[in-house]
Amino acid sequence: MSEQKLKIGITQGDPNGIGWEVILKTLADPRIMELCIPVIYGSADTMGYYRKALTEVEPAQFRMVVSAHEAREGQLNLVDCGRISQLTPGKPTPEAGKAAVEALERATAELNEGLLDAIVTAPFDKETVQSEQFRFTGHTEFFGARCGGEPMMIMCSEWLRVGLVTKHLPIAQIASHITREKILSDLATFKQALVSDFGIVAPKIAVLALNPHAGDGGLLGSEEQEVIAPAIREAFNNGILAFGPFAADGLFASGSYTKYDGILAMYHDQGLAPFKTLSPDGVNFTAGLTQVRTSPDHGTAFDIAGQGKADEASMRNAIYAAIDIVRNRRAWAEWSANPLPKAERERSRRDPSIREVAEPKSE
Repeated sequence: MSEQKLKIGITQGDPNGIGWEVILKTLADPRIMELCIPVIYGSADTMGYYRKALTEVEPAQFRMVVSAHEAREGQLNLVDCGRISQLTPGKPTPEAGKAAVEALERATAELNEGLLDAIVTAPFDKETVQSEQFRFTGHTEFFGARCGGEPMMIMCSEWLRVGLVTKHLPIAQIASHITREKILSDLATFKQALVSDFGIVAPKIAVLALNPHAGDGGLLGSEEQEVIAPAIREAFNNGILAFGPFAADGLFASGSYTKYDGILAMYHDQGLAPFKTLSPDGVNFTAGLTQVRTSPDHGTAFDIAGQGKADEASMRNAIYAAIDIVRNRRAWAEWSANPLPKAERERSRRDPSIREVAEPKSE
């Protein structure tokens, strides 16, 4: 694998959604290939259909490869998979869902084989992907099962990072899934991601309340007093700079969120609604895994699929983020490896007596 350029796998998502459109628009910019080696997983026929439809975009030239192992620098590499017999842009179908899963499974298998450095996933339809073989409520849960670890959804942009305690759950089930142990675990994961994946040495994390007005002293709910605040105190005692719980509306409306390196939200819409308002071209990053996966922060957008209206900015940012996170993570692993010998060398430079012990004179 090239040491200079990373191999980034890109999955087609739902063939009837905007996945191929944002992929083609992104890869039409030749500068992408200056940063990485793109390996796209999807149907060549579907790609051809959308490439002809995007008349205002310079058509990208793809090279067919059997796997990422054959991918070469300076070209767009396509692993032909996830075919569909009938394209119906804008309409979710079981066949399209199956094609999305096939491309996703193929790319993930090659990621786990070490043929890719990271994966960027185009959106699929959560309903049509369901089958006996695929029972996941989203990409995040899928990667948790395939790549190991406890996945955490982090929405990120240049100025805002929002992590979620619960992800794809019905509102009625959220409170029962918020526990002290879960918050502690997520704060630890969030801190580690901010340090190793985003390069923030001592990150400060704001924790949101569950109930309106942070429970109003128990009047509007007891989760803040009984679960969230104790978890924050314990995390702080464990060396995590966590603060709160804060009422979500106040934290974002006042601009106080800018004082923190990360915001931990209790549930999906609590975190994503302000994030997407403040960062419309953000990125979804799955933290807590040994592998790196990012995606655009939007869905299949069936209402505009096939019309050439989709904005590729979030897909482009997802590719950039994947590259940055892999590089940051590898740099952090190198910096933090064997810290004691490094510390001894630094001490020996400052103290001649230590140098004499560390570096005995030859006879």
